[in-house]
Amino acid sequence: MNRQLAERELTSEGPRRGGGARGKRRTVTVNLAESPIAWLHARGHLDDRLFDAGERLRSDYERAQLSPSVTMRWDPVRIKGTGDTGLTAGERQIAAKARFDGALREAGTGLSDVLWRVVCAGETLPDAERALAWPARSGKVVLRIALERVARFYRIV
Repeated sequence: MNRQLAERELTSEGPRRGGGARGKRRTVTVNLAESPIAWLHARGHLDDRLFDAGERLRSDYERAQLSPSVTMRWDPVRIKGTGDTGLTAGERQIAAKARFDGALREAGTGLSDVLWRVVCAGETLPDAERALAWPARSGKVVLRIALERVARFYRIV
């Protein structure tokens, strides 16, 4: 697992725990590389099935190379250990794009937006809610419904 740890100060909106003086600053260590769905899964908001569906969608998004790239891709070409399926690299990319598009189609137009923002783009739920003009704390329920449909598409039981 990729870990990028940083110290962050707790704000007044953050959880207040007993034992600390009111005037003292409190900090927490956060993993900046943790994805929003990994964060939700670690705190029990998503079960294993929904987490796996989200990771599968993100994996297809990355394999289809749909994320923006600023420069030329200098990724090394893998020869050994590619899990040879008889497909060329281009065919594997096309297959991943087809799976990704199929999963978003299965989720539906109203739910694909939150899937792309949270799972693929890595936006936090509050940021996605604001961008989509949704009420606060409604994104978790909508994301769960969307991930249920994606899990059904990928046949994750």
